[in-house]
Amino acid sequence: MTTKVQTQTLVDTQLFGIAGVALAGIMLLFAAGFAQGSVLHDSAHDTRHAIAFPCH
Repeated sequence: MTTKVQTQTLVDTQLFGIAGVALAGIMLLFAAGFAQGSVLHDSAHDTRHAIAFPCH
């Protein structure tokens, strides 16, 4: 019974980590994609085009 509880905790921890990384990636994508300032736009411009994110 102890093994089952430990396995479920490990799975929950892994899923939480995966979800956190995915959320951080999505936030970075939209932060770079919708940046309006000229400095932010210029620094993220090549990255936007590299991942086929329209910015014009």
